[in-house]
Amino acid sequence: MEVLKLTTTIDKLGYLSINVPTDLAAGEVNVVVVLHPVLPDNNHKSSYNFSDLVGRLTWQGDEVAMQRALRDEW
Repeated sequence: MEVLKLTTTIDKLGYLSINVPTDLAAGEVNVVVVLHPVLPDNNHKSSYNFSDLVGRLTWQGDEVAMQRALRDEW
């Protein structure tokens, strides 16, 4: 018995074609196909807003000048 997992595409007509080489001997086999759509990652939404747990920093001054001054200290 072999378990194969692969990601492939379904064509515009709705057909799925699978061509997978195996080490099995020639003869009849039982095939089980489970189709699970691949969802894009952009649908991930945070279930909780953590903004009440973090602080905020209000920066006054030139950020780039401060970065250069800190870098020059090295």
